[in-house]
Amino acid sequence: MEQDAQLVQQCLQGDGSAWEELVRRHTRRIYNICYRFTGNGAEAEDLSQDVFLRVYKTLGSYRSAYGGFATWMTSVTRNLLIDHYRRTKRDRVTDSLDDAMPVVENKASSARRPDELALLGELSSQIQVALTKLSPELREAVILRDLQQLEYGEIQRTLAVPEGTVKSRINRGRIELARILQQMGVRPS
Repeated sequence: MEQDAQLVQQCLQGDGSAWEELVRRHTRRIYNICYRFTGNGAEAEDLSQDVFLRVYKTLGSYRSAYGGFATWMTSVTRNLLIDHYRRTKRDRVTDSLDDAMPVVENKASSARRPDELALLGELSSQIQVALTKLSPELREAVILRDLQQLEYGEIQRTLAVPEGTVKSRINRGRIELARILQQMGVRPS
Protein backbone atom coordinates (compact mmCIF):
# COMPACT_ATOMS: atom_id res chain seq x y z
CA MET A 1 0.00 0.00 0.00
CA GLU A 2 2.88 2.34 0.73
CA GLN A 3 3.97 2.05 -2.89
CA ASP A 4 0.48 3.08 -4.05
CA ALA A 5 0.65 6.20 -1.86
CA GLN A 6 4.01 7.09 -3.42
CA LEU A 7 2.61 6.52 -6.90
CA VAL A 8 -0.34 8.79 -6.09
CA GLN A 9 2.04 11.55 -5.02
CA GLN A 10 4.04 11.12 -8.23
CA CYS A 11 0.81 11.29 -10.26
CA LEU A 12 -0.19 14.50 -8.54
CA GLN A 13 3.21 15.91 -9.54
CA GLY A 14 2.47 15.09 -13.19
CA ASP A 15 4.30 11.77 -13.57
CA GLY A 16 2.37 9.88 -16.28
CA SER A 17 4.29 6.65 -15.78
CA ALA A 18 3.17 6.58 -12.12
CA TRP A 19 -0.47 6.76 -13.28
CA GLU A 20 0.15 3.94 -15.75
CA GLU A 21 1.60 1.83 -12.93
CA LEU A 22 -1.42 2.50 -10.68
CA VAL A 23 -3.77 1.50 -13.49
CA ARG A 24 -1.74 -1.63 -14.23
CA ARG A 25 -1.71 -2.65 -10.56
CA HIS A 26 -5.47 -2.26 -10.04
CA THR A 27 -7.13 -2.93 -13.41
CA ARG A 28 -7.82 -6.63 -12.89
CA ARG A 29 -9.31 -6.14 -9.41
CA ILE A 30 -11.54 -3.24 -10.49
CA TYR A 31 -12.69 -5.12 -13.59
CA ASN A 32 -13.51 -8.18 -11.46
CA ILE A 33 -15.62 -6.10 -9.07
CA CYS A 34 -17.47 -4.49 -11.98
CA TYR A 35 -17.94 -7.82 -13.73
CA ARG A 36 -19.22 -9.57 -10.63
CA PHE A 37 -21.67 -6.75 -10.06
CA THR A 38 -22.97 -6.51 -13.65
CA GLY A 39 -22.40 -10.00 -15.06
CA ASN A 40 -21.50 -8.47 -18.43
CA GLY A 41 -17.92 -8.32 -19.71
CA ALA A 42 -18.36 -5.35 -22.04
CA GLU A 43 -20.28 -3.40 -19.41
CA ALA A 44 -17.61 -4.24 -16.82
CA GLU A 45 -14.89 -2.93 -19.16
CA ASP A 46 -16.79 0.32 -19.69
CA LEU A 47 -17.43 0.72 -15.98
CA SER A 48 -13.77 -0.03 -15.18
CA GLN A 49 -12.73 2.77 -17.52
CA ASP A 50 -15.26 5.07 -15.85
CA VAL A 51 -13.79 4.13 -12.46
CA PHE A 52 -10.28 5.02 -13.57
CA LEU A 53 -11.50 8.33 -15.04
CA ARG A 54 -13.21 9.16 -11.76
CA VAL A 55 -10.15 8.10 -9.77
CA TYR A 56 -7.92 10.28 -11.96
CA LYS A 57 -10.20 13.30 -11.52
CA THR A 58 -10.44 12.85 -7.74
CA LEU A 59 -6.91 11.61 -7.04
CA GLY A 60 -6.16 14.75 -5.05
CA SER A 61 -8.82 13.79 -2.49
CA TYR A 62 -7.08 10.52 -1.55
CA ARG A 63 -5.49 10.63 1.91
CA SER A 64 -3.28 7.69 2.88
CA ALA A 65 -3.80 8.50 6.56
CA TYR A 66 -7.43 7.36 6.22
CA GLY A 67 -6.68 3.97 4.69
CA GLY A 68 -5.06 2.16 1.82
CA PHE A 69 -5.36 3.25 -1.79
CA ALA A 70 -7.01 -0.05 -2.77
CA THR A 71 -9.75 0.52 -0.18
CA TRP A 72 -10.30 4.11 -1.37
CA MET A 73 -10.41 2.91 -4.96
CA THR A 74 -12.92 0.20 -4.02
CA SER A 75 -15.12 2.92 -2.48
CA VAL A 76 -14.93 4.94 -5.69
CA THR A 77 -15.82 1.79 -7.65
CA ARG A 78 -18.74 1.03 -5.35
CA ASN A 79 -20.12 4.55 -5.68
CA LEU A 80 -19.89 4.38 -9.45
CA LEU A 81 -21.61 0.97 -9.48
CA ILE A 82 -24.42 2.31 -7.29
CA ASP A 83 -24.88 5.23 -9.70
CA HIS A 84 -24.87 2.79 -12.62
CA TYR A 85 -27.38 0.51 -10.90
CA ARG A 86 -29.75 3.39 -10.22
CA ARG A 87 -29.42 4.63 -13.81
CA THR A 88 -30.07 1.23 -15.34
CA LYS A 89 -32.67 0.06 -12.81
CA ARG A 90 -35.45 1.90 -14.56
CA ASP A 91 -34.28 0.45 -17.89
CA ARG A 92 -34.46 -3.14 -16.67
CA VAL A 93 -37.75 -4.94 -16.67
CA THR A 94 -36.47 -8.41 -15.83
CA ASP A 95 -33.20 -10.26 -15.68
CA SER A 96 -33.17 -13.06 -18.18
CA LEU A 97 -31.26 -16.27 -17.79
CA ASP A 98 -31.18 -16.37 -21.59
CA ASP A 99 -28.74 -13.47 -21.70
CA ALA A 100 -25.34 -14.60 -22.85
CA MET A 101 -23.01 -14.40 -19.88
CA PRO A 102 -19.28 -14.66 -20.36
CA VAL A 103 -17.43 -17.21 -18.31
CA VAL A 104 -15.28 -15.78 -15.54
CA GLU A 105 -11.63 -16.26 -16.30
CA ASN A 106 -10.20 -19.28 -14.52
CA LYS A 107 -6.53 -19.58 -13.81
CA ALA A 108 -6.09 -23.21 -14.67
CA SER A 109 -3.09 -25.26 -13.82
CA SER A 110 -1.70 -27.41 -16.58
CA ALA A 111 -2.74 -30.46 -14.52
CA ARG A 112 -6.48 -29.82 -15.03
CA ARG A 113 -8.27 -32.06 -17.44
CA PRO A 114 -10.60 -30.59 -20.07
CA ASP A 115 -13.69 -32.01 -18.34
CA GLU A 116 -12.63 -30.32 -15.06
CA LEU A 117 -12.13 -27.03 -16.89
CA ALA A 118 -15.58 -27.33 -18.48
CA LEU A 119 -17.16 -27.97 -15.07
CA LEU A 120 -15.33 -24.99 -13.54
CA GLY A 121 -16.49 -22.75 -16.38
CA GLU A 122 -20.10 -23.93 -15.99
CA LEU A 123 -20.00 -23.43 -12.21
CA SER A 124 -18.49 -19.97 -12.63
CA SER A 125 -21.27 -19.03 -15.04
CA GLN A 126 -23.94 -20.38 -12.68
CA ILE A 127 -22.48 -18.44 -9.75
CA GLN A 128 -22.45 -15.28 -11.86
CA VAL A 129 -26.12 -15.76 -12.76
CA ALA A 130 -26.96 -16.34 -9.08
CA LEU A 131 -25.02 -13.23 -8.02
CA THR A 132 -27.09 -11.05 -10.35
CA LYS A 133 -30.23 -12.22 -8.52
CA LEU A 134 -29.02 -10.91 -5.14
CA SER A 135 -30.03 -7.44 -3.99
CA PRO A 136 -27.26 -4.88 -4.65
CA GLU A 137 -26.48 -4.56 -0.91
CA LEU A 138 -26.03 -8.30 -0.43
CA ARG A 139 -24.24 -8.73 -3.77
CA GLU A 140 -21.61 -6.08 -3.05
CA ALA A 141 -20.95 -7.46 0.46
CA VAL A 142 -20.46 -11.02 -0.86
CA ILE A 143 -18.29 -9.83 -3.76
CA LEU A 144 -16.04 -7.70 -1.54
CA ARG A 145 -15.59 -10.44 1.08
CA ASP A 146 -15.65 -13.73 -0.80
CA LEU A 147 -14.36 -12.74 -4.24
CA GLN A 148 -12.13 -9.75 -3.46
CA GLN A 149 -11.12 -11.15 -0.05
CA LEU A 150 -11.29 -7.79 1.71
CA GLU A 151 -11.19 -7.76 5.51
CA TYR A 152 -14.33 -6.78 7.42
CA GLY A 153 -12.81 -3.42 8.38
CA GLU A 154 -12.02 -2.61 4.74
CA ILE A 155 -15.55 -3.53 3.72
CA GLN A 156 -16.94 -1.41 6.56
CA ARG A 157 -14.97 1.63 5.32
CA THR A 158 -15.91 0.92 1.69
CA LEU A 159 -19.64 0.57 2.37
CA ALA A 160 -19.71 3.18 5.16
CA VAL A 161 -21.85 0.95 7.41
CA PRO A 162 -21.18 -0.58 10.85
CA GLU A 163 -19.17 -3.82 10.97
CA GLY A 164 -22.20 -5.69 12.29
CA THR A 165 -24.14 -4.64 9.19
CA VAL A 166 -21.27 -5.83 7.00
CA LYS A 167 -21.25 -9.25 8.68
CA SER A 168 -25.04 -9.49 8.51
CA ARG A 169 -25.10 -8.63 4.78
CA ILE A 170 -22.36 -11.15 4.04
CA ASN A 171 -24.17 -13.86 5.99
CA ARG A 172 -27.57 -13.10 4.40
CA GLY A 173 -25.93 -12.85 0.98
CA ARG A 174 -24.24 -16.24 1.33
CA ILE A 175 -27.48 -17.87 2.49
CA GLU A 176 -29.46 -16.31 -0.35
CA LEU A 177 -26.76 -17.22 -2.89
CA ALA A 178 -26.81 -20.84 -1.70
CA ARG A 179 -30.61 -20.91 -1.94
CA ILE A 180 -30.55 -19.51 -5.49
CA LEU A 181 -27.85 -21.97 -6.56
CA GLN A 182 -29.86 -24.84 -5.06
CA GLN A 183 -32.94 -23.69 -7.01
CA MET A 184 -30.79 -23.68 -10.13
CA GLY A 185 -29.85 -27.30 -9.44
CA VAL A 186 -26.27 -26.61 -8.40
CA ARG A 187 -25.33 -28.98 -5.61
CA PRO A 188 -22.26 -28.69 -3.37
CA SER A 189 -19.60 -31.27 -4.15
